[in-house]
Amino acid sequence: MPWSAISTWRVPCPGVNVQEQGESCGRAHDLSCLPALAATWRLKLVNDDLKALLRALPSIDELLRASAVMPLISRYGRELVTDILRALAQRARESLQTHGHASLPRASAESIILQAARDLADLMTPSQQPVFNLTGTVLHTNLGRAPLPAEAIAAMVAVASGASNLEYDLETGRRGDRDDHVTAWVCRLTGAEAATVVNNNAAAVLLLLNTLALRKEVPVSRGELVEIGGAFRIPEVMARAGAKLVEVGTTNRTHLADYRSALGKHTALLMKVHASNYSIQGFTAAVAAPELATLAHGEGLPFIVDLGSGTLIDLTRFGLPPEPTVAATLAAGADLVTFSGDKLLGGPQAGIIAGRADLIKCIKRNPLKRALRVDRITLAALEAVLRLYADPSRLVERLPALRLLTRPAGAIAAQAMRLLPAVRLALGSSVDVSVVPCRSQVGSGALPVDLLPSHALQLLILGARGKAVECLQQAFRALPIPVIGRIAEHALMLDLRCLDDEAGFVAQLGALKRLRATP
Repeated sequence: MPWSAISTWRVPCPGVNVQEQGESCGRAHDLSCLPALAATWRLKLVNDDLKALLRALPSIDELLRASAVMPLISRYGRELVTDILRALAQRARESLQTHGHASLPRASAESIILQAARDLADLMTPSQQPVFNLTGTVLHTNLGRAPLPAEAIAAMVAVASGASNLEYDLETGRRGDRDDHVTAWVCRLTGAEAATVVNNNAAAVLLLLNTLALRKEVPVSRGELVEIGGAFRIPEVMARAGAKLVEVGTTNRTHLADYRSALGKHTALLMKVHASNYSIQGFTAAVAAPELATLAHGEGLPFIVDLGSGTLIDLTRFGLPPEPTVAATLAAGADLVTFSGDKLLGGPQAGIIAGRADLIKCIKRNPLKRALRVDRITLAALEAVLRLYADPSRLVERLPALRLLTRPAGAIAAQAMRLLPAVRLALGSSVDVSVVPCRSQVGSGALPVDLLPSHALQLLILGARGKAVECLQQAFRALPIPVIGRIAEHALMLDLRCLDDEAGFVAQLGALKRLRATP
């Protein structure tokens, strides 16, 4: 019978169980509906197949009973393992619904358990970890600033593992003052009458101004309106403290007369900000601290100095560029000085206010002091570091920050030559590795224009284009102990000034042997 003679055809009707009612529902269908009927049946088969795949997924109970999961439960705990398995099972379910059979390998019990082990390991790995700082910046803000000496670490461990006399006077049996653990040393080393400690120098400035200049005016030279790391600016800190900034002078030149003309009945104090993270050169003028102190005291006003980085000793005795010390600043007439604990001082993050006892007493009564105070661990570390300053002759060998800053360029060059063969072997012939002289910097806003002679391993990818150097840099960051360098002149520079653990650095280079520079 020719196809043209056929007008109707009996086919199974969608939605009818053909096993129970036969191959036809008994109704005639126009042949024009066959494509739609075929599509409907294909969809039904696909849906049935998907349901079967979803039913085949292992249950959470099955996964938890698997022998490979037992070690995970023992290590990480049943609750966390269950959460991870449940999330992975849901992910497998969604992938099956989207990709069907293509997702089957990732939906098996073995695959889910293996991924759970990876996820748990990643989750429980501390996010903050040691790195090799080969950037050439010694006090690198993003890398934790000053490394702590062994004495400070031991002191932190001692008080962290149990109760301590943080605010308890062992002699009287009464409540004590946590600042007492460090103020005697600060005063001894700076000549201050009293001191207090908060969590960083910005907090010290904020607390000081909020106490002494709330809703009052504070003249500051336009050339000293610094911006510190993270885009925090002196004018913004002053505004948050409730003080009104009065700008005096110009960016490059400010005279004593500028301060004098800014004085009024609403003036709270005079403030000088040390330009510790930049330098203005050329046609410049600034008012020295003794002159400002004389002006302030003649008007019955306090004179305060924000030293920023701050140092307790004359750095020139160690061959470093000069930086104003806290003691010299107080001797020059400052009533209060604020400075950091984790920069040139070489200790933990902290902000220290030192100076007149009556002003410190007022500051400590401010409710903000409690909000900005430091904990017992910071105080223990700071006290241990301050004690090291009692013996300046051994400070270089005992204080890591100072030791790294004063490291001879010749010693760094010798280390670079020792490392050269191992790094070349690890990277292969596609990367040219050489020893080159370079300049390190102090960092964290200290001595910004003074550079320290150093040496670096220069890693230059031969014939590379595009982002090859960034890929090489990323490979070093992916090592067990990440290596942080810097890119300069299309090469990766590893400044060795801060490389203490030479053996540890070499030991992990094997992970780079499979690397070939061109991505």
